[in-house]
Amino acid sequence: MQIIDNLPDNLVDCRYCSQVSKANGEDPIGSAPQVDYWLIVEVPQPWPISMFEKNPVITQIFPLIKKLIFRRGVMVRPIAIAPDPDYSTPGFTRVLYYHRPAQQFAQYRKEEYLVPDAQTSPLVLGLLNRLLGKKNTVTPFLSYQQDTQHIREMLVCTHTQVDLACGRFGTPIYRQLRQDYGQSNLRVWQSTHFGGHQFAPTLVDLPTGQFWGHLTAENLPQLVQRSGDHRQLKPFYRGWAGGTKFEQIAERAVWMDVGWEWLTHAKKVRTCQKGLTGIKRLLYPVLRHIPINLLQLWLDRWTSDATWVKVDLTYQSLHGEGRYQITVAEADKIITARNSVKTKDDPIQTTEAQQYRVTQLIPGLSKQR
Repeated sequence: MQIIDNLPDNLVDCRYCSQVSKANGEDPIGSAPQVDYWLIVEVPQPWPISMFEKNPVITQIFPLIKKLIFRRGVMVRPIAIAPDPDYSTPGFTRVLYYHRPAQQFAQYRKEEYLVPDAQTSPLVLGLLNRLLGKKNTVTPFLSYQQDTQHIREMLVCTHTQVDLACGRFGTPIYRQLRQDYGQSNLRVWQSTHFGGHQFAPTLVDLPTGQFWGHLTAENLPQLVQRSGDHRQLKPFYRGWAGGTKFEQIAERAVWMDVGWEWLTHAKKVRTCQKGLTGIKRLLYPVLRHIPINLLQLWLDRWTSDATWVKVDLTYQSLHGEGRYQITVAEADKIITARNSVKTKDDPIQTTEAQQYRVTQLIPGLSKQR
């Protein structure tokens, strides 16, 4: 196995993790977080790290989010977005809530609310309590619900306080997207951190739930308009939030095989087998069948070092049902950096990152309508 380190001399003393990652050709696929529910709230900038401890809205919702994730295994992704002069309304806060509508799906289902600022915390708490099984927690806010199912949302991470690369590379991409494409059916937002700053500039595209990284100005027309050769976007695709790391790698391979229409297909990915050793090899086949969300979340992370993975992907289109069987295996290792440094005098910390490739892609029989 080869370890790739192509960092040019002019980047040896660089400050930004994303420059190291991009120079060495790190493939961002499989780096997207898996998400069942999105909770996106307008929060004015600046966004200091301490906002997670001092912001009154955030401090009230974090205990519930932790309960959902660490006790129930429910994947909730909270994100703050900056109010926009054109999109936002003074005295009101916008709350976007997306949820996975089914195991097999093409788009997350959206609820949008525009509430008086004082009602933000009660609404957010109501949405989270609904996930805990409580009834009628959102009913008092239905009059504030907005009809925006037709609007696509792009969130660009510009959270400099978490990593300098997000501000340095995310802000120019946000500004260009906002200026050129932020119109009636597409809103472009600055957002807080959602992971993967070594791939800055990085963004999430909703309602499809696709994550992107290492973007350039040249990629933006194709990304927004979804036209041209979709395979040109392969190096920038971090993955689909509907799957785990290896399932995201498999899903990209099928998208490359099918084309743009893949984005409209309801799909479901399922890991079938993993190449493991030792105790993991013995326990994984047993534990993977236990229907406890928190256990499956832990199990996926515990076995993330698998040398190969077999994935089953089923989908439904206007023409019928289909299936792919995909094998993902280890490829080379590359040298990357996970975090930027504050000054050029500080040495940037590098680490090895395992890369993966699809070694087998088998289309199954389709049931035609």
